[in-house]
Amino acid sequence: MTTTLVTGGTGQLGVPTTAGLRAAGHDVRVLSRKSGPGLVTADVTSGAGVAEAVAGVDVIVHMVSTFGKGDSAARGDVPVTEKLVEAAKAAGVGHLVFVSIIGVDKIPLPYYKTKLAIEELLRGSGLAHTVLRIAQFHSFVEQIFTAQRRLPALFAPAFSFQPIAVGDAAKRIVEIANGAPQGRAADIAGPEAARAAEWARQWKASVGSRKPVVPFWLPGKTFAGYAAGHNLAPEAPYGRVTFAEHLAAGQAAGK
Repeated sequence: MTTTLVTGGTGQLGVPTTAGLRAAGHDVRVLSRKSGPGLVTADVTSGAGVAEAVAGVDVIVHMVSTFGKGDSAARGDVPVTEKLVEAAKAAGVGHLVFVSIIGVDKIPLPYYKTKLAIEELLRGSGLAHTVLRIAQFHSFVEQIFTAQRRLPALFAPAFSFQPIAVGDAAKRIVEIANGAPQGRAADIAGPEAARAAEWARQWKASVGSRKPVVPFWLPGKTFAGYAAGHNLAPEAPYGRVTFAEHLAAGQAAGK
């Protein structure tokens, strides 16, 4: 049986990924500051308990993020990953799967720069690994419009998204964790790419809103990166659940 350690296993993506790994026969340890069934206690920011957490582990799925929580030099994702990689190499871990974001090398957001720095760290680490870049989740796109519920209009950035269901992303992570290290796996995104205004219209229909949709542009390299489509993977969509299906499921669940 493969023993797999998951960082970020209690988060939005971590929960279905952990469930999928267990269903695939993995003995899963979820790294957490807390203690309890299925959890292994460690503090990724200080490194306390990390060596013990990776002992006897075959695969690590690394999804935890501390970005923005205090001083980035002390609590950022790069030093966290450095500690994890160090412990993994000492323990003889055979495969680390890192979850990144499409466009981290082309869109200069601070969070994206951190993800890219981790990718570069892994490439130079000597540790067998796979980097999987994923598009934005359906819930992220939905939240853009939900956050505007009190405004008289829906403001939609004048670029496209190709959102993916969390469950689809989790399925792909499990597939990668079941296989050999790839270095850089093919990016994955949802089944449809469309302008944000189209996603706004679908959101309007799902909630019964009559607000006008107003596209907007912003100056700068970040907006330009999105406008150039660097957050998309149109050549190889992976996800199957559409944004409309995601919204319908949310309405059925009483969101």
